[in-house]
Amino acid sequence: MYDKEHGLYIAHCPDGELSIVGKMANRHGLIAGATGTGKTVSLQVMAESFCQAGVPCFMADMKGDLSGISQAGKMSSFIEKRLPDFFPNGLNQDFQPCPVRFFDVYGEQGHPMRATVSQMGPQLLSRLLGLNDTQDGVLNIVFRIADERGLLILDLKDLRSMLDWVAKNARQYTTKYGNISTQTVGAIQRSLLQLEDQGADRFFGEPAFDIADLMQTEGGKGVMSVLAADKLMLQPKLYSTFLLWLLSELYSTLPEVGDLPLPRLVFFFDEAHMLFDGTSKALLDKIEQVIRLIRSKGVGIYFVTQNPTDIPEVILGQLGNRVQHALRAYTPKDQKAVKTAADTFRANPDFKTDEAITQLETGEALVSFLDEKGAPTIVQRARVLFPLSQIGAITAGQRDTIIRQSGIYGKYDTMIDRVSAYEILTGEAEEAQLPQETDETETPQKAQKSKKPGIMGKVWKAVLTAVTSTVAAILGTWVSDKVQGKTTKTRTSSTGRVVKNATSAATRTITRELTRDILGNLVK
Repeated sequence: MYDKEHGLYIAHCPDGELSIVGKMANRHGLIAGATGTGKTVSLQVMAESFCQAGVPCFMADMKGDLSGISQAGKMSSFIEKRLPDFFPNGLNQDFQPCPVRFFDVYGEQGHPMRATVSQMGPQLLSRLLGLNDTQDGVLNIVFRIADERGLLILDLKDLRSMLDWVAKNARQYTTKYGNISTQTVGAIQRSLLQLEDQGADRFFGEPAFDIADLMQTEGGKGVMSVLAADKLMLQPKLYSTFLLWLLSELYSTLPEVGDLPLPRLVFFFDEAHMLFDGTSKALLDKIEQVIRLIRSKGVGIYFVTQNPTDIPEVILGQLGNRVQHALRAYTPKDQKAVKTAADTFRANPDFKTDEAITQLETGEALVSFLDEKGAPTIVQRARVLFPLSQIGAITAGQRDTIIRQSGIYGKYDTMIDRVSAYEILTGEAEEAQLPQETDETETPQKAQKSKKPGIMGKVWKAVLTAVTSTVAAILGTWVSDKVQGKTTKTRTSSTGRVVKNATSAATRTITRELTRDILGNLVK
């Protein structure tokens, strides 16, 4: 519950209300605890408080339980029993729903959420595909070449086409970028195929999701954006990379706003350990940078996980607002984890923090929020407030009604496939296969003349030349002998010599042409 004077009321301890100070809400936070200890309800209570304060929130719904935030809650024996702890004079607010928009990467239980491959970028895509350093390097080269050529990589078929084109033209880029082997490109293609089998092809494309749709209000309340993640979380890398992409988009898109009375958006990252499993040092550094700087853009990030040790220390140190539910300590490893969690709190002299963590009941938590000056308060053992909205999942019919009544209904439902790398490269390949056309001004005679004669054509030409020369020589000799008055015997002898010489010349010509043609083909 939100109160301008006291902040966001979250829990109650023997010393009174425990509230998050509005201007410290963007200093990030942590909700931790074993399964079944009340983390989801704590998240719902926090989200409701932000909603009443006019702050929109984004949250992933792992089991469908958070969909109940869209419906008004009702009195139950559990709430009635706890009511005096929070409201000695009776409940001062009515049960009420929050304005909600449902989203789903697969487009089945909410508005589709998509990103282009270019928006995702090679670093996050490499993590998603599980590439090694060599494959990651080639993927970066492919993105660089696409930028140089002005080719858009919007969906997976665009990326496939770019990989294929780069592999076929690798030689021209070897000097500039280094070796690009077909084996490496093939490995990336196989990883893309596996990604498609997981349904990721529905995530990449257009229209891409507009970050502004996460930052909406209705009737003075912040809109709750709930991502259906029951199916998505079965693909841990896709889930965590998708949420990391959202954070990166917020960081790169939103302007600097400095310190605000309240955040512009609160981002709940459930199953946070998935974000850090198998993450490279370079990417972890980037995550740490985003978390450290995004608060200046008015965004608060709250990680939800089973154990604080799931979060790297460099990031855990930035999470000032904490709600720690019960942890189990059955093994030495568990006991060490409890001790580590206890050491992250400012000690309370009234109890031992490590012992209290193992004794907490469902709905109880160790709570420490930042004070007005940004310093962590002494940890308190407290009861978390109950939600004013419904606890538990809604029906499919209720969900469908909310989706259809949403202000963005239809905005993302139909995919757009505009001209991009795939279409351009396919067109270039088809054009290269077409036969070369002759000049429009070239006449058929010129075209025929320009053709190189075949070997038989050359032989017949040589024969024709020889016959013509022989006939001309015979006629010339006969006329000459007639004029000189030579006898028939002499004329016959002269004509024979001419025919013999002409035949020899014709033979030499034919032989020369045949030899040239054969040698020419051998050289080629």
